[in-house]
Amino acid sequence: MVDRRTYEFEGDRPTIDETAQVSREATLVGDVEIGADASVWPGVVLRGDVDPVRIGRGTHVGDNATIHASHLGDQVMVGHGAILNETTVEDRALVGFNATTNSDVTIGSGSIVAAGTVVPDSYDIPPESFVRGVPAEITPLEKTGIDAEAILEEYSSGEYTNLAQRHEELFE
Repeated sequence: MVDRRTYEFEGDRPTIDETAQVSREATLVGDVEIGADASVWPGVVLRGDVDPVRIGRGTHVGDNATIHASHLGDQVMVGHGAILNETTVEDRALVGFNATTNSDVTIGSGSIVAAGTVVPDSYDIPPESFVRGVPAEITPLEKTGIDAEAILEEYSSGEYTNLAQRHEELFE
């Protein structure tokens, strides 16, 4: 099947690692790179026009998320409906359902951004933080009682990669 939702922009065309699973119902525009064992689910928009979009190894981007001019490290989880604009997400971080990050945001490794959180422009979230609220408030994970490693392991292990591989028709 020809992917009609992959578009060149000003000479840049998306590249997808052969082991990545990208839904035919995702839209990829311009300078987009998707790493090994990543998954990009239906309705996702990856738009690399003003700056590149990089999706790291083993990173999973949930249904209807929009990623613009952003870099996602390895084993990152992005929940359904999240919006990331000009954001860097370091390795093994989790961005919850319908969370929004505005421009010039960095999410440190091992951090969790709760569902529905709104992160204002120019936030620098330290590694191993828990972020929640509108606007976002940052709390060190050690003060929350949340076992982030268990949560990240549950979602960023091979389980999501395996799930994507089982959806043969969705990712053909």
